[in-house]
Amino acid sequence: MAAHRKPRRRSASGNTARTAATIALAGAATATGFDGTGHAEPELTPSQVKAKVDELYQEAEVATEKYNGAKEKAEAAGQRLKDLQDQAARKEERLNSAREALGSVAAAQYRGGGLDPALQLVLSDDPDRYLDNAEFVERAGNRQQADVARVRRQLREIEQLRGAAHIELTSLRSRQTELRRHKKTITGKLGSARQLLSRLTVQERALIGDTRGTDRASRSSTGARDRLTAPGSVSAQAPNSRAAAAVSYAYQKLGSPYVWGATGPDAFDCSGLVQAAYRSAGVSLPRTTYSQIDAGRRVSRSELLPGDLVFFYAGISHVGIYVGNGRMIHAPNASAPVRVAPLDEMPFTGATRVV
Repeated sequence: MAAHRKPRRRSASGNTARTAATIALAGAATATGFDGTGHAEPELTPSQVKAKVDELYQEAEVATEKYNGAKEKAEAAGQRLKDLQDQAARKEERLNSAREALGSVAAAQYRGGGLDPALQLVLSDDPDRYLDNAEFVERAGNRQQADVARVRRQLREIEQLRGAAHIELTSLRSRQTELRRHKKTITGKLGSARQLLSRLTVQERALIGDTRGTDRASRSSTGARDRLTAPGSVSAQAPNSRAAAAVSYAYQKLGSPYVWGATGPDAFDCSGLVQAAYRSAGVSLPRTTYSQIDAGRRVSRSELLPGDLVFFYAGISHVGIYVGNGRMIHAPNASAPVRVAPLDEMPFTGATRVV
C-alpha cells in the first residue's frame, strides 16, 4: 500500500520561505564583500594615502590645464563674437541711414504717381528683394542706382557677419560645455583627495607633505626660509633681465595658496604662476603648460638657468620656474602653497628659455 501513496505536495509557502532565505543569504554574502560592493575599505597607511592623493592631484592638474585651455578659447570666441556684433551694429546704422536716403528719393518720385516706394522700402521684411524690383531701379537715376547697389552690399555684409557670429556663438557654447565637464572632473578628483586626507591627523598630513592643516604663520615662515636659502646671485645668473624679473616675482609669491584656474595676484595654479611671473616682466605667455613649453627655445637640463620654465610628466601637465641649484619655484597642487622644490620631486620632461 505504501508504494501506492501519492508523493507529498510541497508547501508553496515553504518554497517561498526557502527562496527568501536564499536571497537574503546571497545579499548578506554580497554585503560582506564577495563582490567588493559593501566591503569596508581597508585602513590605509599614510604613505598609501599619499600615493593615492598624489595620483588624484596629478589627474586634477591634467584636467586643470585642459580647463585653462578651454577657458582661453572660450574667452577668445566671446571676444570675436562681441567684435562681430559690434561690426554688424555699425553696419546696420549705416544701412538705416542709406535706406532713409533712398526712402526720401522714392517719396519724391511717388509724388509723380505710383505706389509709395519709400514706405515699401522702410517697412519691407525683405529690403534686398525689394531693391531688386525692376520698376524701382528703372525710376532711379544713376546716382540712385549706385545707392541701391551700396545698400544691397551692406545687407550682404550684415548677413555674413550674422553668419560668422552664429558660428562663434556655437563655438562659445561648445567651450562652455567643455569647461563645465573639466570643472566637474577637477572638483571630483580634489574632493576624493580631501576625503582620503581627512582620515589622517594633522601630524600625519605634515609627514606626507600636505600643509593644509598648518596655519598661515607656519606657511609664511616656510616662505621666509625659502627666501633666506635662495641663492643671492639668482638675478645675476639669469640669461636676461626679463627672466630675472620673473624669478624675483616668483620669490615674492612664496606661500601664496594654490587655487586651480588662478593666475594671481594672490593665488595661482602652476601655469598661472608662470604666466603671472613673466607678465610682471612685460612678457605675455600662453595660459597652459602645453602652450608654454613652445613659448621659447628648448634647453636641456644641463643648460638650465634661472628663469627657465621646467616641465614635468609625460603629458606636460606641470610647470615651474627654475631658480638654480637644481631647484624651482612652483605652485604644486591643493596640498601646498607656492614653494621652492627640487626638480627631482616630479618626473622631468623638458625645459624652455623664454626669449
